[in-house]
Amino acid sequence: MNSSPDQRVAGSAGLFISGQPDRPITAEKVSSPATARASDSIPAIILWDGSTANLKVAGLTLLDRLVVSACRAGCHPIIVAGRAGCSSNPEALLERAKALKIPFRFASEIPWFEGPALVASSGVLVATDDLRELIRSGGRLLDADGKALPVGVTRGHFESVDSALAGLSGVRARRVARYVPDAAAAREAARALWSDLKGSSDGLVDRFFNRPCGRPLSRLLAYTSVSPNTISLASTAIGVIAAGLFTAGDYMPSLLAAVLFQLSAIVDCVDGDIARIGFKESVLGKWIDLVGDQVVHVSVFGGIAVGLAKAGSGQLALWLGLSAIAGAVLSFAVVVRGLRRARPNSGGRLQRLIDSATNRDFSVLVLALAAVGRLDWFLWLTAVGSHLFWITALAVQTALRPVATRAG
Repeated sequence: MNSSPDQRVAGSAGLFISGQPDRPITAEKVSSPATARASDSIPAIILWDGSTANLKVAGLTLLDRLVVSACRAGCHPIIVAGRAGCSSNPEALLERAKALKIPFRFASEIPWFEGPALVASSGVLVATDDLRELIRSGGRLLDADGKALPVGVTRGHFESVDSALAGLSGVRARRVARYVPDAAAAREAARALWSDLKGSSDGLVDRFFNRPCGRPLSRLLAYTSVSPNTISLASTAIGVIAAGLFTAGDYMPSLLAAVLFQLSAIVDCVDGDIARIGFKESVLGKWIDLVGDQVVHVSVFGGIAVGLAKAGSGQLALWLGLSAIAGAVLSFAVVVRGLRRARPNSGGRLQRLIDSATNRDFSVLVLALAAVGRLDWFLWLTAVGSHLFWITALAVQTALRPVATRAG
């Protein structure tokens, strides 16, 4: 996929030949890949630093992280310039970028160009969101303490990072952003990156219990080939096993089932951790996670209903379970409808409702009620609450539809 140093940059025919000033690179001439937005695509020039590029943070090299983040921020082409040609196998440092089929090229020297370009040292750790804001605003990125980092948007050819970014206004980073000079700094950067990691659908239980409990497993699996989808399936399997134990109807099996259900919720946070920190998010993974959550919910509702019926609640428990399952299925249908019809300008209310359908904060309630032998209270809550949820979500979708239509 990648050519040797000094070869023509692909993806924008005739864009430039390294070291030839009569063949300028301009933002207007850049053709964006599928992963970038063509309207605001600018080149990214990453200056090779042999002492930092191969440092790993949470399983990926700094260079790999920077290339992926630059691509996701809308940069194209992406050129790694400088001493890359001196490395015996520089492409080995870009395993994730290659897996994602991100086009990048090596150049033995800084290419001549005109117009805006993202310039960064290969020793910088920076989030995609911060790069997007930097590209939008222009200037030089500052870390949380206001210290200038060797990354910014410059205009026109330059000889070094210092000369390129001198005098630029500062843009404060909102996520983890730092220069990583050595292995000790890489370990500290990894800790900061893990601490900054969270899911969009996290509720209080996920944020303060499930995710912290699952974090040691996430840190371990980040250095393996285990995929987020495999972890999602494992979480679903644990939840279904818990549902089977609920059907026994006795106290100890139900308590064990509640513990397993809580474990399922913890593992459900791990897949997102691995996906986000390793740039392994995918549409398929999103649907596996979403469908798996609903399978567990329906199974647990049914298992609790059967167990309570065996324990003496009879037909009432079965009817409550059927109501809870119907509400869960309808809620899922409304969520899917919202996801398929959602527009960027449709507001945050619908997204908050969708997020509430994809977290398992109620797992702690199940555990607490199982401990005191009152799972019937939970069944009553879900039999009624699940219907209130889908009715509310549908009402929000209906209310937002005219707004989205006018905006379109």
